[in-house]
Amino acid sequence: GAQEAADEVGVDLTIYNANDDPAKQNEAIANFVTQGFDAIIIVAIDVEGVKPALRDAAAAGVKVVAVDAVVEDDSVLCQVGVDNEAAGEEIGQFMVDYMAANNITDKRIGVIGALNSFIQNLRLDGFKKVVEADGATITQTVDGQNRQEVAMTAAENLFTAQADTKLFYTTGEPAMVGAVAAARSQNRTGDVKLFGWDLTAEVIKGIDDGFVVGVVQQDPKTEGYEAVKACKTLVEGGSVSSFIDVPITIVTKDNVEDFRAIFE
Repeated sequence: GAQEAADEVGVDLTIYNANDDPAKQNEAIANFVTQGFDAIIIVAIDVEGVKPALRDAAAAGVKVVAVDAVVEDDSVLCQVGVDNEAAGEEIGQFMVDYMAANNITDKRIGVIGALNSFIQNLRLDGFKKVVEADGATITQTVDGQNRQEVAMTAAENLFTAQADTKLFYTTGEPAMVGAVAAARSQNRTGDVKLFGWDLTAEVIKGIDDGFVVGVVQQDPKTEGYEAVKACKTLVEGGSVSSFIDVPITIVTKDNVEDFRAIFE
């Protein structure tokens, strides 16, 4: 999406992948400033730790746009992405409606989260607000640390500890993939129902098999596209909204065909 926008509006785009290393990301920001870049788009690994580097960039006249992870700092002129708490409320309401439609009165819910992730905690906050208002109880929240292997182990432990709980919510891709794998490893695909975030091929197979009910799917292509266009506007002296909301879709068995080809 970012490259498409760069080609469309005629800007040079350089992409650096820090591979989940905050120190390398901060170093890359400093290098971009030294090299005279006009704008920086940041998908922050550490939303607090990245702030000094972004402040230095802003002080040097570089326009800063943040994507996905929310960086609350004056150096960031525009945030592009999902309103994570509101989206958490949306998937929470989806679960509430599912329970009502299926006459589910046992409203115990287990959570596989990532307690080190600011945005995933927002997703959990929004979700809890809605389901608890409907009378549900969060029986236990386990920490998958935003790592698939850890999340799978955490999910397996949660399924064992909460054997009578049938409904589970995951806050991100590693947690969802880990929960799907755990349901299969423990032969729980016939009795658990998973709700959460982020499609993968494995998650789509879970939808096909009926134990993954609804998944929040973001639109990262549009996020990249909008971020580049915002940068160009800012560099040219224009103004943009401080928050560009990129809507989510809740993927279910009814609309999964629209997304299947992306993950083949």
